Order: sequence, then structure tokens, then C-alpha cells
Amino acid sequence: MDAGGEQILIRSRSVVARVVGGETLIVPIRGKVGDLASIYRLNGTGSLIWRLLESPATVDQLAAAISREFEVAAGVASPDVQEFVCEMQRVGLVEVPTFTVGQERPVGREERLAAEL
Repeated sequence: MDAGGEQILIRSRSVVARVVGGETLIVPIRGKVGDLASIYRLNGTGSLIWRLLESPATVDQLAAAISREFEVAAGVASPDVQEFVCEMQRVGLVEVPTFTVGQERPVGREERLAAEL
């Protein structure tokens, strides 16, 4: 999967996330049940990226925010953010939204499936 710098990404709607002890815990939902065998724990940097993905964002936008927050060069932050987002996309925590005519917000995977039925 290629989460290129210009590709828009957003959180998957098939997960539940909570902040516990300063870390973000993410549990995928499969068949309307939490998949407790696949709990993901994000550190501070990952948690910031997760919060930013509440709204659609590109890898370039995420890398710029990480660069500002942690005072690192964009050239240093960008490859790490790219790799992290690709991994999140691979395991289904992040997706590329699709837009439908007349909608103001992206449609997640579950909404697309429901619309197709």
C-alpha cells in the first residue's frame, strides 16, 4: 500500500480508540465485536498522528505537524510518518476515504459497503 504524500487518509471507522495512561489503544471491530487479539498501542508520536487523522489529512500534512510538534526537520519526519501510516493502512486502522456527490465528509469502508447493499 502506498500512502503517498498527496493521498488523503482518515481513520478507519471499524476501530475503537481510547487514551489510557497517556497511550492510545486501538481495537479493531470485526463482526460487531472488538478483536482483542489485535490491540494496537500508540506512543506519543503515533497518538498525535491518530488525533490528526480525525480529519482527512495527507502524509505531507502529518509529517509537517510532527516536524513542528517535535522540532525535527521535515526531511527526517516524513519517511518515518510515511512508514507508520503505511503500516496503519496495512492493518486497517487508516483508510483512503471516498467522497460521494453532495457529501461534505468522506465515507468510510462500512458506509460504502452498506450503500452497496
